[in-house]
Amino acid sequence: MEEAVTKKNRFLSNLTAGNSVHSDAALKELEHLEFPNRKTEDWRYTRVASLINKHLRESAVLPETENFNIPQLQSYKIVFSNGNLIRNDVANNNRVTIKNLETSDLLLNSQASLDEIFTTINTAFTHGGVYIHLDKNTILDKPIEIIHLIDGQNTFAQIRKLIVLEQGAEAQIVEGYYASEKGLSFTNAVSEIIVKNNAKLHVDKVQYESEEHWHINSEYVYQESNSNFTINTITLNGGTVRNGLNISVDGNNCETNLNGLYLLKGNQHVDNHTKVDHKQPHCTSSELYKGMIDDQATGVFNGKVFVREDAQKIEAFQQNSNILLSQNASMNAKPELEIYADDVKCSHGSTTGQFDDEALFYLKSRGISEKNAHALMAAGFAEDVLVNVTNEFVKLHINELLKERFDWEF
Repeated sequence: MEEAVTKKNRFLSNLTAGNSVHSDAALKELEHLEFPNRKTEDWRYTRVASLINKHLRESAVLPETENFNIPQLQSYKIVFSNGNLIRNDVANNNRVTIKNLETSDLLLNSQASLDEIFTTINTAFTHGGVYIHLDKNTILDKPIEIIHLIDGQNTFAQIRKLIVLEQGAEAQIVEGYYASEKGLSFTNAVSEIIVKNNAKLHVDKVQYESEEHWHINSEYVYQESNSNFTINTITLNGGTVRNGLNISVDGNNCETNLNGLYLLKGNQHVDNHTKVDHKQPHCTSSELYKGMIDDQATGVFNGKVFVREDAQKIEAFQQNSNILLSQNASMNAKPELEIYADDVKCSHGSTTGQFDDEALFYLKSRGISEKNAHALMAAGFAEDVLVNVTNEFVKLHINELLKERFDWEF
């Protein structure tokens, strides 16, 4: 215990030396939290100890570049550079508000828990933030595209988002995380999302940072009755990536869809942690996460579904499927159900295997190279997730990144 406290204090000391304190109260709260280690159940397969001795610091903004825009996507653009909000194309009116996130805005939502150390770090130290608010029955005519750019050695980018959809509002958000150069850096992002009665939010998130980059993303979603929330998390590049997704379904007749795709190579490590908490009856949730893992890369999926005692008539589906492309690749999967109601339909499962040799032989016998045969089978495997990306230009962008990252030719 003493060693763990020493490590945490060293980490916080390094952060304090290079970054501005935003909240003394949150900084004090960190004194009571443990830095994750191999005995911390939620971090059992993801080691963060190497962050302890890093001297991470705030960095100046990058010149904005159009290279990271999604081609042909008509959108309202918001751009963060090294954690700083530098562009907002949305003209505020009496139905849509998009502005810099103020401390007082955080009081709108208490979903972000200060018992999670990286969320508390985000609160304690200065962060760039955006507040997105859609008034009652507002339906956006085009997506909001949020572009996150990072560069520089030892850059510490803190991002905070508060997104509120009032009753009957509808929006699509496309998030892209990109690195303009190689080098160690750390993104610590927290999103708080409220989807009110009969509102609908669709999020596509693309992660394409450098192989030296650390990325911890903590999302807290609160759903009211008759709401619909969908998120597609596509992780194609990054060194150590941790996606923590926490959904509180606190209304009747809600629909929740979580989909994820991770294609890993080299020494990448990607950890998808999901938690769906059904508190009210007559709701459905669906989770589909698929991964392909090559070289010495490692993947983690830990999905938890809670069904509370009063949450009858729940239908919850959870599936994790993985393909290992090398003998040194590894996957740790832990789907979980915790059910306290007796009238539910819930299932979960996980599979990890390899590509079908007969199918590969068939493709090669038709004149397709082994490389492209693997690529075609990979594309087919991924399609179950990518079909949920409904915007054709976002999907085309993802496919182009796949070709670039894995040198696919078809």
